[in-house]
Parts: sequence; structure tokens; C-alpha cells
Amino acid sequence: MSNVKLEIGGRGFTVACGAGEEDHIAELGRMIDARLATMGNTAGQSETRMLLFAALLLADELHDRGDDARGSLASAPDDDLSDRLGALAEKLENLAVRLETSPGSA
Repeated sequence: MSNVKLEIGGRGFTVACGAGEEDHIAELGRMIDARLATMGNTAGQSETRMLLFAALLLADELHDRGDDARGSLASAPDDDLSDRLGALAEKLENLAVRLETSPGSA
């Protein structure tokens, strides 16, 4: 296992990954940061909300590419990656529900 330090939305994150995946994870972090940059000022947002928005933007982009892109992701030969993406999607859905139902959410 390795750790990769990412800067997303001006905030630092350390992410564990498998050996040899460091460059790929760093590139994914840069993609997420680039999506957040299109949102403008995220200074007042919580990390959870900021990352949720980034995930939604990326999911929307994937959705706009059509069924072929979603199918190729779902049938990717890397089962571990598919499992991790599924777990991440589930976590994001749970966070979205918590954000929508929290008393201070706007």
C-alpha cells in the first residue's frame, strides 16, 4: 500500500492506494480539482459537500457520454477498480442523503 497526497479545492487529502497506482490516483485528484474549479468559489463549503459536487459533476459528464461509456466502465477488466468505484458511489449517495436531511444544509 502507498499513500498519495492530493490537493482538491485548496484542501489537502491523503489517499491510500495499491503500489503502482500513485500516478493514476494523482491524475484522478487533478481531474476532481479541475471540476471543482469550474464551480467557482468553494471556500464556504464543507469538504463533504465540495467533494459531493465534484462527484456529481463527474457523474454528469459520464452520463452525458451515453450508455457506451457507462457500459465500458461497468465491464472494465479491473474488478478491484469496479468494486472500489461501487463502494465510492454508495458512500456518496449516503453523504448526499445526510446532507439533504441535516438541519444546517442549504
